[in-house]
Amino acid sequence: MTTLTIDLPSDLYERLHAEAQRVGRPIEELVEAWLAEHLPPAPQSERERAREVLRAAGLLAELGPELKRLAAASTATLDEVSAVLSRPGTKPLSDIILEQRGPKE
Repeated sequence: MTTLTIDLPSDLYERLHAEAQRVGRPIEELVEAWLAEHLPPAPQSERERAREVLRAAGLLAELGPELKRLAAASTATLDEVSAVLSRPGTKPLSDIILEQRGPKE
């Protein structure tokens, strides 16, 4: 637990004190509950933190409903996909992706 000390104008403190008495909770609990409700949740893992950074930078694209549906309907295993992409004469996946992206502008 970390302690935070803030200076409030007396009228704001009185309103906060009155609200805490009204709901029957200590001021500290009231403020903590308000902050928890109004602040975005902290990412839970390193992966989630990385996703948040990418999302904030505009570098993370979420799947739309149609792609989510197609992905959920897929029954291919990773080994099956790997086997198909490893067949002789098959283009490397990186080449396929570059072709689908099209020319650079």
